[in-house]
Amino acid sequence: MPDYFSGTGDDGNTGLLGDQRVPKFHPRPAAYGALDEAAAALGLARALAGVQQTQQLIIEVQRDLYHIMAEVAATPKQAHRFRELGAERVAWLESELKRLGDQISMPKGFVVGGDSAPGAALDLARTIVRRAERAIVELAHAGELTNPPLLAYLNRLSSLCFVLALWENQRAGVVSPTLAKPED
Repeated sequence: MPDYFSGTGDDGNTGLLGDQRVPKFHPRPAAYGALDEAAAALGLARALAGVQQTQQLIIEVQRDLYHIMAEVAATPKQAHRFRELGAERVAWLESELKRLGDQISMPKGFVVGGDSAPGAALDLARTIVRRAERAIVELAHAGELTNPPLLAYLNRLSSLCFVLALWENQRAGVVSPTLAKPED
């Protein structure tokens, strides 16, 4: 059997990057699990995206998420060894948000997802990113994470998913998004 079928988690515990094992329901595996789900949802959005720029942007974000997962999966004592993401990546996300935001029309109300397949996938990714963000905030408030740019990055990432969904919808021919409250 390949090494990745070690069976070491059969007792309900998992290893962190470092020399510690914790229950699989511990907030740390819950947080990096939510990040993994966000990366997978973004992968679906990338596969469905109709615009190559969207695909390129998403793969960069997915790579950033893997760096964040490594830092979150490490014990607090070892986290610095896996720290790759800093304020410069938050600034990069902000510049991408501005660039894309200048190219779309912002809706006049809450948007109901589903106007296009790539837009819907990005809406789903946004909600998973928000859950991951809440899990990271929980760890940070407990003193388990000490890299503030992680929080800012995930907050901006959910905004980027929203803007990318609108952008993909417009590129798919959607003139105005479906709003939660119909316009009169």
